[in-house]
Amino acid sequence: MASIALEVQTERVASTTLDRILPSGRQRVDGLYAHIPFCFHKCHYCDFYSFVDADDRQEVFVARLEHEVAFARERIEGPLRTIFVGGGTPTLLRPPLLARTLRAIASIPRISGYEWTVEANPETVTAEVAATLVAAGVNRVSVGAQSFEAAHLKRLERWHDVSSVARAVGELRKAGIQNLNLDLIFGIPGQTAADAQRDVERALDIGIEHLSAYGLTYEPNTAMTKRLKRGDFEPASDELEAAMYESIRALLAHAGFEQYEISNWSKPSFACQHNLTYWRNRPWWALGPSASGFVAGHRFKIVPRLSDWLARGGDAPDGGGAPPILDHEPPDEARHVSEALMLGLRIVGGKSSGEAAGISAELEALAVRLRPSREVAIAHALERGILAREGGRLRLGDRGMLVADGLLAELV
Repeated sequence: MASIALEVQTERVASTTLDRILPSGRQRVDGLYAHIPFCFHKCHYCDFYSFVDADDRQEVFVARLEHEVAFARERIEGPLRTIFVGGGTPTLLRPPLLARTLRAIASIPRISGYEWTVEANPETVTAEVAATLVAAGVNRVSVGAQSFEAAHLKRLERWHDVSSVARAVGELRKAGIQNLNLDLIFGIPGQTAADAQRDVERALDIGIEHLSAYGLTYEPNTAMTKRLKRGDFEPASDELEAAMYESIRALLAHAGFEQYEISNWSKPSFACQHNLTYWRNRPWWALGPSASGFVAGHRFKIVPRLSDWLARGGDAPDGGGAPPILDHEPPDEARHVSEALMLGLRIVGGKSSGEAAGISAELEALAVRLRPSREVAIAHALERGILAREGGRLRLGDRGMLVADGLLAELV
């Protein structure tokens, strides 16, 4: 199997540009997401738009992104609360180009006490990269550990040395980053419940403020799913994944981490505010190829192909740079309520996030009015302990944590 995944070809083309779908004037958003698609290897489970750039288009990418930032800066009203730079591997950008990218984003005003996260592969974190992040104003870094067992990383086709995680965290700490997240994956084929627990223990030993733990998902058209269909390995059973998840929850609770979302835990006051923007269905701006945004009730996706993104849209240095849009959903009350229901129920709440769990009685009533069949589904889920009521709000019960995807699909 080829070890280098090149840019995925697609015949879908952009139908318009962002300036043509949004209302005129400045728009209020809480956050901003920027997508950097470059990777030095395509992990087999990943379905995000990313690729190994054999043509070395980093510099032209950054120049194009600067124009897109200029377009955003002229249309965003008020300061941002959160910024998230993901990928791909943002820290794969050469340090001068990384600095240019962050400097451009930093030109958009932010509130005092903002949160600015950048994702990083541990192999890419050097003292220079860490210093570049801090100099730009980045104050939170999310490091993709996935596992601390080399065999499980190999199964995922994840390219980093296990020891690089602690080294990367050390470099970030020395540079001044005080808010660090590690991503872990459980349910990896061949992984035991004890393996998953050891991964969490090693993450805690390194010393972090936040941990995200996701069950392995076999997304369509990924190399991992193709290998599964070929019979290269057996997936973890539902029972084993459930046991892993419960042990992770118990271990993190014992360590003083509060669960505030199905797959996310943090120390007090360290919940990821940017992700809460998504889960509470608040508006955010999007930059870069394949990035999705939600502005003034409009959902949109920027074209997910670098060559199309580079070639289309306005590139005038005087504030042009409207990105080409592939998908657009205009404001729609029924869809908005469905999204708020689906996303809100993921929130466990608690002091760490400052958010109440689940959804309000008002949102529940509106969701039922728009689709009466939901009332029966909610009542059935309450009887089985999948949903619960607390303080007048509808939230997931303990059993609901294990079957949330099925429940949310039924409700939405």
